[in-house]
Amino acid sequence: MSNLNYNRVTLAGRVATDPELKQTNGGVSVVSFRIAVRRRFQKQGEEPVSDFINVVAWRQTAEFISRYFRKGSAIMIEGSLQSRQYTDQQGNNRTAYEVVVDDAMFVDSRNENPSGGYGDSYGAPTYMSTGQQRQDGTSMTPVTQNPAPAPRFEPVADNDDLPF
Repeated sequence: MSNLNYNRVTLAGRVATDPELKQTNGGVSVVSFRIAVRRRFQKQGEEPVSDFINVVAWRQTAEFISRYFRKGSAIMIEGSLQSRQYTDQQGNNRTAYEVVVDDAMFVDSRNENPSGGYGDSYGAPTYMSTGQQRQDGTSMTPVTQNPAPAPRFEPVADNDDLPF
């Protein structure tokens, strides 16, 4: 029987709480925060509804998030869903679910950027909308504050030099 286990989560939303970088006793960086993700569908005439999802990131990803994201920032994360059991202060057994982040990306469009230009005030890359859409309906193209000219690619005449 084949292994059908696959745990992958991709979410895009807004940071709902300021990420606070902490260190474990062993010196490993960790950051926990929540993101608000708007539901795709809503009943006609009703206000949009958002889900608030707990997120945790470790090591370099935690440092990246704590440096570049604040409450209200648009963010896209990729990772896996994790559950853990604990006992609350009243002695009740509880289950907590959170997304463990493998990768985090900027998703602000040019219009949402407070500096009015491409990129953010930290000089890190951001993403902006383009006319091309992906299969899921989103469209993102990386843009930096000082975009470099696009590389020029030349066709390879002889396929014998390729390593594959």
